[in-house]
Amino acid sequence: MTETDSPEHAAGASRALSFDGAAAQYAAARPGYPAALFDAVEELAGLPLRDARTLDVGAGTGISTRRLHDRGARVVAVEPGPGMAAELRRSLPHVPLVRGDGNSLPFAGASADLITYAQSYHWTDRARSTPEALRVLRPGGALALWWNVSDHAVPWVADQDTRLRDFFRDEAGAEDESAHGAPARTRGLLPELAFAHRRIPWTRRIPLATHLANLSSHSAFLVLGEERTRRFLDEEREHLARLFPDGTVEEAYVVDLNVAVR
Repeated sequence: MTETDSPEHAAGASRALSFDGAAAQYAAARPGYPAALFDAVEELAGLPLRDARTLDVGAGTGISTRRLHDRGARVVAVEPGPGMAAELRRSLPHVPLVRGDGNSLPFAGASADLITYAQSYHWTDRARSTPEALRVLRPGGALALWWNVSDHAVPWVADQDTRLRDFFRDEAGAEDESAHGAPARTRGLLPELAFAHRRIPWTRRIPLATHLANLSSHSAFLVLGEERTRRFLDEEREHLARLFPDGTVEEAYVVDLNVAVR
């Protein structure tokens, strides 16, 4: 049995595909990315996004794909899940879409200026996806990985993270589980490339219902089941309604950006 065929990898692949059943919710509720992120990508990669041959791998519903396209990149979305791909095609019909994943990129060698993973690199087998990125990137091309991580320096966010971890420990026996994301240092970045790191703080103001929909669109909830998810959301709604009586939540994030030049 290969590493890719191990039970742990199979479970991870199954969890990654759990988003397919919630693609519309994901597209509607998940946060986007600030303009400063794409400025930082250009700076650390040493290339302009305009006209850059870009592969957005694990593109999901196209949240990052749209921003890359709007910045002038010649972007191709790469997505394995049929539900997520269908949502992306519906919202971005003019952007090329290829069904595939980072473990076996269906592209010629040295054909990309930039490969991006937005919220998705942790779903790959890094022992395969890193060499694949090196194969497909041209010399001087860049690999950019980023995650929206909830900003635990904000007291209410830290308190919510504690409630999430307590809930998943009690309901699923999952230690260190949340729906807040984690910084790249916990994600097993391999040493083949020397990554430069940048942290970009930002916030967004959204209705409480959208905040709860965002939480429940994370895989930890999607694999847990509707009934137990609803139990947490009902309690969380009551708690947050006291904190945000006007019904508007200010979510606080830090984008954890990691860029390596080939």
